[in-house]
Amino acid sequence: MTNSQSMREYLRRIHKVQDYIEAHVCESLSLDELAAIAGFSKYHFHRIFKGIVHESLLQYVNRVKLEKALNFLIHRPDMTITDIAYQFGFTDPAIFSRAFKNHYDTSPNDYRNQYRKNCKDSTKNSPYHESMMKRTRRGNENKVQGNVAIETIDEMHVAYVRHLGTYAELKIVFESLMQKLLDELNQRNLITPTSTKVLTMYHDHPDITEEQHRRTSLCVTIPSSSAESVENSDSEIGRMTIPAGRYAVGHFEIFPNEYSAAWDYLCGEWLPQSGFLPRDTSSFEVYLSKPDPDPLTKQRVDIYLPIGPLA
Repeated sequence: MTNSQSMREYLRRIHKVQDYIEAHVCESLSLDELAAIAGFSKYHFHRIFKGIVHESLLQYVNRVKLEKALNFLIHRPDMTITDIAYQFGFTDPAIFSRAFKNHYDTSPNDYRNQYRKNCKDSTKNSPYHESMMKRTRRGNENKVQGNVAIETIDEMHVAYVRHLGTYAELKIVFESLMQKLLDELNQRNLITPTSTKVLTMYHDHPDITEEQHRRTSLCVTIPSSSAESVENSDSEIGRMTIPAGRYAVGHFEIFPNEYSAAWDYLCGEWLPQSGFLPRDTSSFEVYLSKPDPDPLTKQRVDIYLPIGPLA
């Protein structure tokens, strides 16, 4: 095995562990369990993980749990802090509160209270501010908007290559990474022009996760019967399953520089008025038109946001 083949195998195993952690974030995860998923000895696994991910295994698991918990503090007012602590596998609310304060420099209770205060303050506008907001809304009528539909989808099996880092860095390497994935799947006859979907999955919340820790998966759908062969191949390509469920699907036709505005519309304008809450599952974009480097050419994209009932 060459050095490059060995590195690809290590990356594939670490990505598999990251996927497992994300899928079981509400459970107590042990070193033995995660080492077995990776196929490494537990005595060496934590060093390998830290060397590749640049966080210790404990730091990584706790950070992912705390980021999910912070999202619940914002969006699940029906749940107490104790409920949220147990939801994410903390054995004691006090342990959760200490971990949260160490990470965010504030307690869960103070964070939730401050968030509620900020929300209330933002609604207390003077008549002057109200008139300014009306003018702003009129001026924004030509902003990016899309048609949003509620859809229940079946689970999807995808092959992926993963990027770790900022979205600015991702933009630079996006085309080459996606082409690499498509070429390899095409060589294995796993591309079906009439049914294959090309998509990007965002595993982290950009307002919560620090830039250098953001994980993005560039994905291509594959037949379920081929999933095992993809994982066992001599490649850094991984495979995962996008869970079935209800999604808000925003249908957009936008210029290349308007993707952020499309997300803002779906999450900032449509969602608060929808009667739904985002589910604790990753969102993704599905590309319906071929990439075009021309900044004046519009692209068709569907944005899938997992949703559940408003508590």
